[in-house]
Amino acid sequence: MMMIYGMLPFMRQTLPYNKLEHSSGWKWASSNRVGRRAAVQFTGKDSENITLSGELRPEITGGPLKVLAFQLLADEGRAWPLIGGDGTIYGMYVINKFTTTHTDFYADGSARMIAFNLSLLRVDESLVSMFGDLAAQGDALWAKAKTVAGNVASGINSAISTAGGLSQ
Repeated sequence: MMMIYGMLPFMRQTLPYNKLEHSSGWKWASSNRVGRRAAVQFTGKDSENITLSGELRPEITGGPLKVLAFQLLADEGRAWPLIGGDGTIYGMYVINKFTTTHTDFYADGSARMIAFNLSLLRVDESLVSMFGDLAAQGDALWAKAKTVAGNVASGINSAISTAGGLSQ
């Protein structure tokens, strides 16, 4: 697997990309000064974008159904995690733009080649905040598991004491 976005994996056999472009920006506010260079101040991170480009060859790789899958994901309007095949967690991204170009047609009008360009926009604050949310969810699940385990243990103890009273 090359990468996964939500539940859609990019693989050489199904949806290969041949170009990954990652851009990040930072904001600097400037204030003009008389007779001097403008003063600048760092005001924070700007947008972070990832663009994936590639070609689908329906007889070898994915075809129109893969294109439809991305359009349906975009229509949901939700952020999905983007994770590289090497384990790199890029963050939570939304589909900003998805374009396709169909060329080299068969007699029935279907394309032999579908070039695609997928633009993703990062929407989470940071990986730290994302993992913080996951940690809070994990803590909540752990607390629920402890409660369930306590209820099971008390039920077993109750059953054992009831069974012990019946045998006397």
